[in-house]
Amino acid sequence: MRLIHTAKTSYYSSRVILHNNFFLVLVLTVALLVGGRLSAQTQPTPTPTPSGGQSNQQNNVPEAGGPEGDIGPIAVPKKKDEEPPKKEEAPKGPQKIEGMPNFSMRVSVPLVTLDVGVLTKDGMFVPGLKKENFRVLEDNVPQTVTGFNQTQAPITAVMLVEFANNDFFYAFAYDSLVASYTFTQTMKKEDWIALITYDLRAHILQDFTQDKMAVMGAMRSIQPGMAMSAETNLFDALYDTIDRLEGVEGRKYIILVSSGRDTFSKKNLDQILKKVQGSKDIAIYSISTGAALRNYLESRGALRYLCPITDFSCSTTFAQADNQLKSFAKMTGGRFYQPLFQASFKDAFGDIANTIRNQYTLAYHPTNKNQDGSYRKIKVELVAPGTETALKMKDEKGHDVKYAIVAREGYKAKQEVE
Repeated sequence: MRLIHTAKTSYYSSRVILHNNFFLVLVLTVALLVGGRLSAQTQPTPTPTPSGGQSNQQNNVPEAGGPEGDIGPIAVPKKKDEEPPKKEEAPKGPQKIEGMPNFSMRVSVPLVTLDVGVLTKDGMFVPGLKKENFRVLEDNVPQTVTGFNQTQAPITAVMLVEFANNDFFYAFAYDSLVASYTFTQTMKKEDWIALITYDLRAHILQDFTQDKMAVMGAMRSIQPGMAMSAETNLFDALYDTIDRLEGVEGRKYIILVSSGRDTFSKKNLDQILKKVQGSKDIAIYSISTGAALRNYLESRGALRYLCPITDFSCSTTFAQADNQLKSFAKMTGGRFYQPLFQASFKDAFGDIANTIRNQYTLAYHPTNKNQDGSYRKIKVELVAPGTETALKMKDEKGHDVKYAIVAREGYKAKQEVE
């Protein structure tokens, strides 16, 4: 009986132990599972490494941005996108009124530029003068010279040559031909020259070119008896030439080879004089033709054959013609020449080339700043520095040297309203 009881007791004790052991194993298993899941959640997910062996750090940066720490990315607060600054609105202009046209006004300080030639009685240029040697008066009011320079530059010139079909003017046409060839010989390779002839109207034989041979070729068409008309419309031709030159920049020259007579122009003398006065940066050098023939006929009382019957006095007609050529030259700062012989043309053109290539350039702001379109007279004098006494020059032998100042008589002020 005791053995049976003991056996039962052992049986129940072993079941209790097994039951307790099973419970303990179950609890440990649950604990391990829970602990492993918690551990997996706390560990960072490994980042795949590219084949180069370097880790891609950009993939570790979260949307908020920030560096990588020991326990993962450190989040940095993301900044709000800032709105671009608003552009300041430009001030609105005045409202346009219907029916009122647009206009603008511009006011500028005027500047007058003068080309001045100082020549001896032999036509030689006088170099070495200073700014203090020049005294400029505008309407008899002294001006302050602010700009000064001695220049020797290429020239831009138009040869305006009278070429009419008139048997009585054969000598005049021949002089025109000689004068044109002579001037062409003075050309340099940097010069720009154009050739225009006129009778009833102007004819452009050669536009501006630096080719001397092209100018010479155009002159071959200037042959006595080959002109298209017997009229000599000087005023119209000169007016048209000035119009053309106004669109050319820089200093320009017109070499006017003419008898000075005008027969049938649409423009009158007053109109051409106003045009010449209003011209800018244009100097006219006048070469009178036919002087030898005129002197020959006048000495024999036959000058009337050079003028039409309607002329009251032929001598008066040619005197007026000479005066017109002189006026064109004097008003623009050029010179007037009246060669008697063929050799005299060479001297005249040599003098012109020497004058226009060697000049003094003066600039000043006029004291009269009114831009009213009025005509202002200019006078240029040479004085001893610091005085108003006329400058005296002496040659190497101590003799007084007579000189002439070549400058334009005046200019027309602008009317600066557009």
